[in-house]
Amino acid sequence: MSLNKVMLIGNVGKDPDIRHLENDAVVANFTLATTERYRDKSGNWQEQTEWHNIVCWRALAERVEKYVRKGTQLFVEGKIRTREWVDQSEQKRYAIEILADSIQLLGKRTDNAGLQQSRPQDTRNAGLKSDESEEEPLDDLPF
Repeated sequence: MSLNKVMLIGNVGKDPDIRHLENDAVVANFTLATTERYRDKSGNWQEQTEWHNIVCWRALAERVEKYVRKGTQLFVEGKIRTREWVDQSEQKRYAIEILADSIQLLGKRTDNAGLQQSRPQDTRNAGLKSDESEEEPLDDLPF
């Protein structure tokens, strides 16, 4: 038995990169920052920020295009994927990515003020799932 499940809450680092491919598939790529706060040995507060590369496909990518901007706070569920390729100088390269299965918009409505006007009345806790149709209601966080 094996399990590959990732759950992240963080802020989008820059506007998503959206690509419309030849076969009408859509892919969205963006970075998500997660920050942990902890006390060091001296009792001083420290912060550790990790940057995650998020990849969304098809309907989920289309929703990201509509609703997600730099600074948007998100809850992302997905799986870790390692992608490898050979660059122009024949060096093998690797990237660790999170292949998103679902995304929840978090934060106050004013936090997402830069979103397009075509958004729903209240995007707070709106769920974006890779396998749901446009007509299905958006779920709240499961906790």
